[in-house]
Amino acid sequence: MKTCKKSVLALGIQASLFAAAMGLSPALLAQESDKDQAQEEAKLERIMVTAQRRVQSTQEVPISIATLSGEKFDALFSGGEDIQALANKIPGLYAESSNGRAAPRFYIRGLGNTDFDLAASQPVSVIMDDVVMENVILKSFPLFDIAQAEVIRGPQGTLFGRNTTAGMVKFTTARPTQDFEAYTKLGVGNLGTLNFEGAASGGLTDEISARLSVMSQNRDDYIDNGFTGEKDFTGGHEEKAARLQLQYESGDFKALLNVHGRDLDGTSSIFRRNVLTKGSNELNENYDRDTVYYDGGEGNYQKYENNGGSLTLEYAFNGMTLTSVTAQENADGHGIGDIDGGNTSGPGPSTVDPAVTEDQLNDLEQFTQEIRLASDTDGPMNWQVGAFYFDSSFGVTSIDGFFGATSVYHENNSWAVFGQTTYDLNDRWDVTAGIRYTYDEKDFWVGQQNVDGFALVIGAAAIQDYDPINVDDGQVSWELATNYRLTDTTSVYARIAEGFRAQSIQGRNVAFEEDPTTADSETITSFEVGGKSDLLDNSLRLNGAVFYYQIDDMQLSAIGGVNNGNTLVNADKGTGYGFEVDAEWRATKNLVLGGGFSYNHTELSDASLLVGTCGSGMCTVTSPTVSLPTPSGDKLFAYADGNPFPQAPETIATINARYDIPVPSGEIYVYTDVAYQGKTNLFLYESAEFYTDGNYEAGLRIGYLNFDNEYELALFGRNITDQDNLKGAIDFANLTGFVNEPRIYGIEFKKSFY
Repeated sequence: MKTCKKSVLALGIQASLFAAAMGLSPALLAQESDKDQAQEEAKLERIMVTAQRRVQSTQEVPISIATLSGEKFDALFSGGEDIQALANKIPGLYAESSNGRAAPRFYIRGLGNTDFDLAASQPVSVIMDDVVMENVILKSFPLFDIAQAEVIRGPQGTLFGRNTTAGMVKFTTARPTQDFEAYTKLGVGNLGTLNFEGAASGGLTDEISARLSVMSQNRDDYIDNGFTGEKDFTGGHEEKAARLQLQYESGDFKALLNVHGRDLDGTSSIFRRNVLTKGSNELNENYDRDTVYYDGGEGNYQKYENNGGSLTLEYAFNGMTLTSVTAQENADGHGIGDIDGGNTSGPGPSTVDPAVTEDQLNDLEQFTQEIRLASDTDGPMNWQVGAFYFDSSFGVTSIDGFFGATSVYHENNSWAVFGQTTYDLNDRWDVTAGIRYTYDEKDFWVGQQNVDGFALVIGAAAIQDYDPINVDDGQVSWELATNYRLTDTTSVYARIAEGFRAQSIQGRNVAFEEDPTTADSETITSFEVGGKSDLLDNSLRLNGAVFYYQIDDMQLSAIGGVNNGNTLVNADKGTGYGFEVDAEWRATKNLVLGGGFSYNHTELSDASLLVGTCGSGMCTVTSPTVSLPTPSGDKLFAYADGNPFPQAPETIATINARYDIPVPSGEIYVYTDVAYQGKTNLFLYESAEFYTDGNYEAGLRIGYLNFDNEYELALFGRNITDQDNLKGAIDFANLTGFVNEPRIYGIEFKKSFY
């Protein structure tokens, strides 16, 4: 990774100069006329969303929605961050991963899934250009040339039926345009950070337009290995991605072809042994961000490739629009990790040393087809009906230093039919109703098993025969909502929705001579009441919602414990309630303040739910416990009843501010943002060590925008105070933790022409 940095830098500079010479320019630097007018009048511009599969103002949709776009979005990702940078930047939204940049786990209103396996099922769906990204590797596709991100809270099973019991994160990329527009962006920072992004769009003929978008993100290895003495041992990444879109428009017909791909050569999460002290959740003197003590794991490297394409066809006729979205996604890759966090980092021997695991994703193929017919009239009723088909297959091979290699295979077929309608009772009051039937079937079988010879010596079981597993279910999801406009700028709404997440199969434990596990389908009933308003002559936008939800047969992943297991279980019930507030205020022509706050109370309800706890009594379990016999001896189990959901922040607070100073030909601006995360339990059981409270990160951007020559030069910083925030832990061998990204700062340049 280190040997090619100079060539990458040279290529990036050459590409930037070439693009500038060819007249490339960023659309995001363009000041749209309505935005210009809003700024001149100290008002906020309208934000349009597609949360209901049609373009609407966010203020008109009876759903809790938050958006990110433009300069705010660019600021968050200026250091080359991956999709997890969205965590805590929007009230109610959290993300984390124990697989580096490759497999993010999302949580909305406290509801998510801590399963770290490549076959994990999640209740938060990621939609990219109207295509569901179901597998965790597909969810990690890098974000570049993005027009808008929408976070849609609460069940969305009527129109988006793939396991959206918590909500979804929806990305829309910039589309091809007939008029020429393009941009180049080059960022250089500490730790060898070198990021390049560019796009070019324009008409090829009167009917055909194209857009090419590219991205390259690089960071040097910066973490030393104190065990071997190797400098710059791990921590870096090289990621490249590209997207080509071709759009054809003629009369009432439109077609959009989207082809994309990515290549990631990076570092998985860095596990650090004994960085917590028994009885405390604070990072101790064993923690050093720039040093690990690894005796295995090859630097926790990861390498993934994925590519795909979609074809969207639209035809308008007789007050209706017929839409077809056909998509194929493929992925392969692998990653390896020193799971116990190394050899000599801190006091006490490791229970297993070295504990190294490699996971391989083999031949992931996902095919989806959706067809929608929607009304396109000015009447009081808007409606849409449709059908959806999903087919996915892949293998996962787990390789452990003691048990050898085991391959398991997953297949998933699903289909659904759905419909939704909105009716205007009068010019201020409308009602929305939707319904969807989903059928889902999953198959699982065990393939090749290669038991390591040493595993047999220490008494591990011989290769076992496992029967194939088949599960299926079909359920109805529905919603009913109403929106009432008190004034032209203020509305209140209420929504009740029921969602469904299909049954799951997890076969990871087979690699450790244990049986695969399954979880029954879960259903959620959600109640939400909210209000949306544009106040103070449209200079203040204030949106809020209060919610309550109950999940029956809640799917959970019992992670870790003395066996470092990954076991699916169902809890009888899970409940959550709270509220979120989003606000933005253009205080003056030159000052904009924004932010939000969310409170989420979550609780498991199942008096008989027992989960494994930390190994060797290394942690202080505060949940009620019981010692039970197992084939390998008595072990301590904890009751999860009454505990919060794992990785569910109780509070999230965000604040951002932008101030600009007009200067000849442009402006100088300062933009800053701060995100705060309240108490968050890391596992299903509670302990004195495995939780976080008070984590925060701040960002800063100071730049000059030249409107006449259309370029931008900015200094940026992410995690500017270099906070060391515990993000997750591993509890089977020692007090191992992993933390957030380090402080990244640098300079960024954009150039544009029209």
